[in-house]
Amino acid sequence: MPSSNPSFAELLARCEHSAVHLELRDSYAPTDRFEAWRRGERINWEDRDSWWDSYLQTIADTVDRGVVIRRARVVSEPVSEYIRWEHYVTRELIEAGEDVRWLSRRRTTDLCLPGNDFWIFENRLARVHHFDGAGAVVEDEFTEDPALIKHLSAAFEAAWERATPHEVYDVGNAGAEN
Repeated sequence: MPSSNPSFAELLARCEHSAVHLELRDSYAPTDRFEAWRRGERINWEDRDSWWDSYLQTIADTVDRGVVIRRARVVSEPVSEYIRWEHYVTRELIEAGEDVRWLSRRRTTDLCLPGNDFWIFENRLARVHHFDGAGAVVEDEFTEDPALIKHLSAAFEAAWERATPHEVYDVGNAGAEN
């Protein structure tokens, strides 16, 4: 039975101003790319054709239309191996036009954060990710509930305000001062 939920590309195509993404996990289901990185393989950043894909093109096309895409990642410190890899590959998102920040979980104790990762599109529609224990998406929940959107938006903005820009956040020293 086909899903009536819009694809990520369709959601971004509908955006005129903003899309935000809050990530709250220290690891997600491993991918082939993560496993290759663990084996020591690295991306040749000079060979864009070797790593640029349709997802990144969708992000770039959306940003080129004037939509601001922001991503905040809440992480435990010292960071997990998975987060080290995520930090490494975030260069792709930055080159596609996303603005990415990192926030130590230690600095979130007084924030009201939800238990699930989410996207908010145009401050009107949320796509909430539900994961299994191994970090694989089990289901995406879509909502236009104004009260929930307000709550999620406030959580994102609070995290964003405290977070460190990607170009400044050093995963090698993350948590060293604590």
